[in-house]
Amino acid sequence: MENFNTVASNELKDQFNEIVNVIHETRRNVFRIANSALIDLYWRIGERLTYRINNSQWGDGVIRQLANYIAENTEDKKGFSDKNLWRMKQFYETYCSCDENLSAMLRQINWTNNLTIMSRCKSVEEKKFYLHLAANERLSTRELDSVINRGLYERTMIDKPKLSAVLREIAPSSERSFRDRYIMDFIGSKPYSDEYSMKKAIIAGMKDFVLEIGKDFLYMGQEYRVQVGSEDFRIDLLFFHRDLRCLVAFEIKMGRFHPADLGQLEFYLEALDRDVRKPHENPSIGILLCKDKDDEVVEYAMSRSLSPTLVAEYQLSLPSKKVLQDKIKELFDGDSRVGFQQN
Repeated sequence: MENFNTVASNELKDQFNEIVNVIHETRRNVFRIANSALIDLYWRIGERLTYRINNSQWGDGVIRQLANYIAENTEDKKGFSDKNLWRMKQFYETYCSCDENLSAMLRQINWTNNLTIMSRCKSVEEKKFYLHLAANERLSTRELDSVINRGLYERTMIDKPKLSAVLREIAPSSERSFRDRYIMDFIGSKPYSDEYSMKKAIIAGMKDFVLEIGKDFLYMGQEYRVQVGSEDFRIDLLFFHRDLRCLVAFEIKMGRFHPADLGQLEFYLEALDRDVRKPHENPSIGILLCKDKDDEVVEYAMSRSLSPTLVAEYQLSLPSKKVLQDKIKELFDGDSRVGFQQN
């Protein structure tokens, strides 16, 4: 029998793919509906447990009796253990006073991710941050654990990105998409002899790099070639950002930031917008990723920039999470909007 690819026309394969895509989309929708219903069930059970126990109708021992009764009278033998029932009660008590937007996010992620956020995040703001991230970027449990371990919330709150005025104007939400400092410990802490070797290490760890910069970034290529006149130029890393709907060019510099580096990046953005960007896409954005920078020099360099750019640092080692948490507490000391009490 001949191979399918040798006998089927491209048109027929496109028609087949349409049906396959419908199957995948329907399965995703079914999962979302089922997951939302399950989280809602746990919420309602937690609400009833809270009411019974807080009104002294039930003692702690009743929960174990309830777990045994559920096991005897339903087909579910594991999901309603006494331990999980206590978690449902805690789940309800943690979020019962929150707004509708947060309540909707709870139902967009699975139970394991909800438990991870509930148990590992201290403040309401931190919980909101990771709920939003897990829902929007569809993080797996492993990925969620990783970003929490890496102190993503603390780093995002502390390090506000230095954006050009043009970038702020054309993409007001970009401050939420970029950071002032990126941690690239996955490429190792050894010093690299040249930028090419460093870029190769990033490519090798692309999955970790995307998790660090955000899963809205879709990788398009390294050493991406653009031709201007009779010359070829190569952009270090090129991505497409789904939310901002634009190309994002990364230029990597091993040393300290120099204003001349910004001119090269702006040239690349002009080439992308003229020759690569599609009509329905927004203007391209450039990120200059350097080992070190003087914020005042960056401010001067970008003050008259006419391109949507930002300058960020990279670090090859993960900072202590305790230090990050101390900085967060210091930053919001006395601010009633952010609480740091344990739940």
